[in-house]
Amino acid sequence: MAMDVRSIEGVAPIVEHNGTVPVWWMVKSRELKDITDGGFLELVNEFEVAGGGMVHPHSHPTHEFYYVLNGRGIMTIDGEDSDIAQGDLVYIPPDKVHSLRPVSDNAPIHCFCFAIGVKGSGPIDYTNH
Repeated sequence: MAMDVRSIEGVAPIVEHNGTVPVWWMVKSRELKDITDGGFLELVNEFEVAGGGMVHPHSHPTHEFYYVLNGRGIMTIDGEDSDIAQGDLVYIPPDKVHSLRPVSDNAPIHCFCFAIGVKGSGPIDYTNH
């Protein structure tokens, strides 16, 4: 699977939970079941990359998802660059080298992240990755 960036822009909400909550589906129920089958929730976090900074290029055996809470950046996955901004969901396939940097030296990008570990993969040391 190539880089997959989905924007909240243009996604119409569907009112669910007995008409009480609008929901914007970025990934539909079971849409990624085949590629994540047998996996497990590896991590959930929130992070910020300072203006002028970057996430060191790295890879790991997870299906990783970044949701941009605010800011703008350049996401690089397997040598391919994509502009990302608030409301974008980025899918990073397992073992693909990836990095993120803000577009500005003066403004950060702030993201929510979660990852699904690949069945059979061992522990990952994220501090030195």
